[in-house]
Amino acid sequence: MKTLVFSILMILAAFEIYAQNYRINFAGTGASTTVDSVNVENLSQCTSLTLAGTDTLNLNATTGINEFHHAETGVTIYPNPSPGYCSVEFEATSAINVSIGLYNMYGKEVLQQTEFIQKGKHLFHLCGIQVGVYILKVESDQSLYAAKLVSNATETSCPVIKYNGLTGGINERPWYSRTKEMKGSGSTGSIVNMQFNAGDTLKLTGKSGIYRTVKMLFPDQSQTVTFYFVNCSDADSNHYAVVQIGSQLWMQENLKTTKYRDGSDIPNVPDSATWGNLTTGAWCDYHNLPAEGEQYGHLYNFYAVADSRNMCPIGWHVASHSEWNILEKFLDSTVDTTALGGTGNVIGRILKEGCNTRWEYMDTTYGINSAGFTALCTNYRTASGSWSLAPDNNHDDSFWTATSYNTNSAWYRSLRWCYSDIYGLFPMKKAGQSVRCIKDN
Repeated sequence: MKTLVFSILMILAAFEIYAQNYRINFAGTGASTTVDSVNVENLSQCTSLTLAGTDTLNLNATTGINEFHHAETGVTIYPNPSPGYCSVEFEATSAINVSIGLYNMYGKEVLQQTEFIQKGKHLFHLCGIQVGVYILKVESDQSLYAAKLVSNATETSCPVIKYNGLTGGINERPWYSRTKEMKGSGSTGSIVNMQFNAGDTLKLTGKSGIYRTVKMLFPDQSQTVTFYFVNCSDADSNHYAVVQIGSQLWMQENLKTTKYRDGSDIPNVPDSATWGNLTTGAWCDYHNLPAEGEQYGHLYNFYAVADSRNMCPIGWHVASHSEWNILEKFLDSTVDTTALGGTGNVIGRILKEGCNTRWEYMDTTYGINSAGFTALCTNYRTASGSWSLAPDNNHDDSFWTATSYNTNSAWYRSLRWCYSDIYGLFPMKKAGQSVRCIKDN
């Protein structure tokens, strides 16, 4: 093992790891201009983290390696081995831009900062370095130095790097007397690192009070992501995340209200025989399991959708057949919106949530969720009141539109676990389906 680690360190010392850094900051507009927190999901890797809205998300993707000349003189690290923090001293022979970076044994950037410095000896301080072996690189247009850094940290915290100026005077106070000051100075937020590979898809959910907005990000540059916050709250005070797809603003979650907009109840009907005889609005949870309704939203018959009391939040309505057509055309301009049955061979994957095992079937049908719609595998209730499949099986999702087809049937859209398309038809109005609302124009 020691031989392997030594070999990796020698490789890192002999090659420069080129990492493309993207710094992502956050802002709010619309109903709120502040961002309380941001949940970041890497849909390509099925990883996630949550950071404060004032924090900066640091993404870096290794793009290749180039040879460079290595020297262990010119950089002083102390203490080394480090208890999780250390000072780095570097001498400049003239005024230059200098970049200091810390890389783990796999070549991933942990910390990086660039400063313009004057001639003389300078100090950088690092803290929050987790246990491990690292390569520290100090680079300018005059020189490039690399040295090994070993951390024996017993506690973990977010890694931080700070330039502390020329040596001599206040900046040379012992490290332990400056650690707290360093962590709290210079910014109201922190830099939060996340593993990222070039081409990954990120789903960002910004939260401000009761408001939540989803933004999709395919990082190729540093930028500020602005969340447009809008109220989407139903009569039960459920607050829904929203997502912009083309010209349309959609609820990003399935409806779970038990009331119409005026506060009157939508009846919960668990009994199958009663459900099959209804001609008025009702809701249920799949297999009458409250946990299903909490995670996946309720199932409604079309009579609840069509009720004049309106089930959607104020300013929202159930998306019509033609509004679904607009979504489909935006996602795939070649789709045949007049087709009955399956169409749009990629739309199903674009809409399906990607990190959910209930959608898993094969590589060509699982979700990638690149539009942020986040369609969950909810299943449905048939017109007779029976359930489509057992709750532990993979299954389908279906959404009512607001458009009636005839006296007994209405248009819907279905996403099927074993297909990558979107399926349009007109089942019986007695069936129980999911509902998504769309913002009024």
